[in-house]
Amino acid sequence: MSEKKELLLSVKDMKVNFGSRRKPFHAVRGVSFDIYKGETFGLVGESGSGKTTIGRAIIRIYEMAGGEVIFKGQKINGKISKELDKEVTRKMQMIFQDPMASLNERAKVDYIVSEGLYNVEKHLTKEQRKEKVDAALSDVGLLPEFASRFPHEFSGGQRQRIGIARALIMQPEFIVADEPISALDVSIRAQVLNLLSELQKKRGLTYLFISHDLSVMRFICDRIAVIHKGLLMELADTETLFRHPLHPYTKALLSAVPMPSPDHRQDGPPLVYDESVHDYSQDQPVWCEIEPGHFVLGNQAELDAYRKIIGEE
Repeated sequence: MSEKKELLLSVKDMKVNFGSRRKPFHAVRGVSFDIYKGETFGLVGESGSGKTTIGRAIIRIYEMAGGEVIFKGQKINGKISKELDKEVTRKMQMIFQDPMASLNERAKVDYIVSEGLYNVEKHLTKEQRKEKVDAALSDVGLLPEFASRFPHEFSGGQRQRIGIARALIMQPEFIVADEPISALDVSIRAQVLNLLSELQKKRGLTYLFISHDLSVMRFICDRIAVIHKGLLMELADTETLFRHPLHPYTKALLSAVPMPSPDHRQDGPPLVYDESVHDYSQDQPVWCEIEPGHFVLGNQAELDAYRKIIGEE
């Protein structure tokens, strides 16, 4: 990434609630981060941590209870004009986790991939839509003749490529990739990751990459944010986060990453994150930039301890 980064998307104090107004479940509790053009921004956490909810709130699938999402300088959450809604639909797309559940089993690939065009490019002829479908399938390594088949005729990896083609045909600038390889066989995962990297270079795409697998995140992400129970714990450049994690939850996640080489395995079992060690009764935690580009959540005593660790390093 270049030194002069162009801000593409900004999430400011995002809050998302589920359930009733009287008894809401606070799925996301005031999350803020920026994503720059051309980068892959990772969001990692356990199941139920709120990472998928954030991705779906950004692309307007879920309604936000508070905060703002700014895309290319414009607020896109809440009530927006039809013109802006159409622009957001075109420029922001999502790749879903389960390549089978996210595809219409009764529709052929041709319709699945081109469905978005019926809403934003109604003027296209049948031949023009076919050209765009063929080009999108070709970009993800599938043959044009696959357009006449149904999803159940393909393998898991091929179905995910169809899902990627469905997003690409809209010519997006920003893609939310929600655990796009977690449902795939290990042998296929690298192929899909390499495809996403190639498409990013070819098209200048920006990704929000959501996963629970830190080893995958290290391979593909420029920066990583760690989320736990709807709150960001830490955010830093990928290598900084792996080499110098500060928050105990980040350390616990990293200790659980499988290491194939015995030389790199840690001694003892993985760490367990214990929330009870944080005493926030008198001193509430704040989101603080502890060093350039490295953010962490903590109260004053914890932040002072983190600064001391950084100073010693």
